[in-house]
Amino acid sequence: MATHAPSDGFNPTIHAPQRLRICALLDSTDQAEFGFVQERLNVTASVLSKHVSVLMAAGYVKQSKFVRNARQRVWLSLTRTGRAAYRDHVAALRAIVDESSEH
Repeated sequence: MATHAPSDGFNPTIHAPQRLRICALLDSTDQAEFGFVQERLNVTASVLSKHVSVLMAAGYVKQSKFVRNARQRVWLSLTRTGRAAYRDHVAALRAIVDESSEH
Protein backbone atom coordinates (compact mmCIF):
# COMPACT_ATOMS: atom_id res chain seq x y z
CA MET A 1 0.00 0.00 0.00
CA ALA A 2 1.45 3.36 -1.03
CA THR A 3 1.57 6.28 1.32
CA HIS A 4 0.87 9.79 0.14
CA ALA A 5 3.21 12.62 1.01
CA PRO A 6 1.74 15.99 1.97
CA SER A 7 3.07 17.43 -1.28
CA ASP A 8 0.88 15.14 -3.40
CA GLY A 9 -2.23 17.27 -2.87
CA PHE A 10 -3.90 15.26 -0.12
CA ASN A 11 -5.02 17.80 2.44
CA PRO A 12 -6.00 16.66 5.96
CA THR A 13 -7.58 20.05 6.73
CA ILE A 14 -9.97 19.76 3.80
CA HIS A 15 -10.43 15.99 4.13
CA ALA A 16 -12.72 16.14 7.18
CA PRO A 17 -16.16 15.26 5.74
CA GLN A 18 -17.98 18.50 6.58
CA ARG A 19 -15.05 20.66 5.46
CA LEU A 20 -14.84 18.70 2.22
CA ARG A 21 -18.55 19.30 1.66
CA ILE A 22 -18.17 23.03 2.41
CA CYS A 23 -15.32 23.32 -0.09
CA ALA A 24 -17.23 21.35 -2.72
CA LEU A 25 -20.23 23.62 -2.37
CA LEU A 26 -18.16 26.80 -2.43
CA ASP A 27 -16.11 25.57 -5.40
CA SER A 28 -19.29 25.52 -7.45
CA THR A 29 -20.01 29.22 -6.88
CA ASP A 30 -18.34 32.55 -6.23
CA GLN A 31 -19.91 32.84 -2.78
CA ALA A 32 -22.77 31.42 -0.74
CA GLU A 33 -24.74 32.77 2.18
CA PHE A 34 -23.98 31.07 5.51
CA GLY A 35 -27.61 30.01 6.00
CA PHE A 36 -27.72 28.46 2.52
CA VAL A 37 -24.57 26.43 3.21
CA GLN A 38 -25.98 25.38 6.59
CA GLU A 39 -29.22 24.25 4.97
CA ARG A 40 -27.50 22.37 2.13
CA LEU A 41 -25.18 20.53 4.51
CA ASN A 42 -27.97 19.94 7.03
CA VAL A 43 -25.83 20.99 9.99
CA THR A 44 -26.31 23.37 12.89
CA ALA A 45 -24.93 26.89 12.72
CA SER A 46 -22.37 26.04 15.40
CA VAL A 47 -21.09 22.99 13.48
CA LEU A 48 -20.78 25.00 10.29
CA SER A 49 -19.12 27.87 12.14
CA LYS A 50 -16.56 25.52 13.69
CA HIS A 51 -15.58 24.05 10.32
CA VAL A 52 -15.55 27.43 8.59
CA SER A 53 -13.23 28.72 11.33
CA VAL A 54 -10.75 25.91 10.62
CA LEU A 55 -10.89 26.63 6.89
CA MET A 56 -10.46 30.36 7.50
CA ALA A 57 -7.46 29.77 9.79
CA ALA A 58 -5.86 27.77 6.95
CA GLY A 59 -6.53 30.63 4.53
CA TYR A 60 -8.96 28.56 2.46
CA VAL A 61 -12.24 30.36 3.13
CA LYS A 62 -13.10 33.99 3.67
CA GLN A 63 -16.29 35.44 4.99
CA SER A 64 -17.86 38.74 4.09
CA LYS A 65 -20.52 40.44 6.16
CA PHE A 66 -23.25 42.58 4.64
CA VAL A 67 -26.26 44.26 6.17
CA ARG A 68 -29.48 43.60 4.32
CA ASN A 69 -32.98 44.42 5.56
CA ALA A 70 -31.44 45.55 8.87
CA ARG A 71 -29.94 42.09 9.36
CA GLN A 72 -26.33 41.08 9.02
CA ARG A 73 -25.70 38.38 6.45
CA VAL A 74 -22.54 36.33 6.27
CA TRP A 75 -21.32 35.14 2.89
CA LEU A 76 -18.65 32.48 2.44
CA SER A 77 -16.26 31.98 -0.44
CA LEU A 78 -13.15 30.02 -1.23
CA THR A 79 -9.95 32.00 -1.48
CA ARG A 80 -7.71 31.42 -4.46
CA THR A 81 -5.49 29.31 -2.20
CA GLY A 82 -8.53 27.42 -0.91
CA ARG A 83 -9.84 26.66 -4.38
CA ALA A 84 -6.42 25.34 -5.45
CA ALA A 85 -6.05 23.27 -2.26
CA TYR A 86 -9.55 21.80 -2.70
CA ARG A 87 -8.95 20.88 -6.33
CA ASP A 88 -5.54 19.38 -5.50
CA HIS A 89 -7.18 17.35 -2.73
CA VAL A 90 -9.89 16.06 -5.07
CA ALA A 91 -7.18 15.08 -7.58
CA ALA A 92 -5.28 13.27 -4.82
CA LEU A 93 -8.42 11.37 -3.83
CA ARG A 94 -9.01 10.41 -7.46
CA ALA A 95 -5.41 9.17 -7.68
CA ILE A 96 -5.95 7.02 -4.57
CA VAL A 97 -9.12 5.55 -6.06
CA ASP A 98 -7.47 4.99 -9.45
CA GLU A 99 -4.47 3.37 -7.77
CA SER A 100 -6.76 1.04 -5.82
CA SER A 101 -8.73 0.04 -8.91
CA GLU A 102 -5.53 -1.00 -10.70
CA HIS A 103 -4.94 -3.82 -8.24
